[in-house]
Amino acid sequence: MELLGRQLNLNLVPGSWEKYAYFSKKNLIDWFSDMLQRVIQLVEWQEALETPAVVWISGLFNPMSYLTAIMQVTARAN
Repeated sequence: MELLGRQLNLNLVPGSWEKYAYFSKKNLIDWFSDMLQRVIQLVEWQEALETPAVVWISGLFNPMSYLTAIMQVTARAN
């Protein structure tokens, strides 16, 4: 708890949080804002149940898997 408190006080992303999210060199405030934008994007996709015309690739947790899936779906359709 002391380490967590110290990291939060210094505006650093706690390592225990990164373990479950994604690595970033951003400070805590920017990292949290970025993570909220990613969650909003995923929630919008879930509600629409379709792939949007424009995708914020760097907002994905694993962009390579997304691109591979898109290529596979396109190849099957064509």
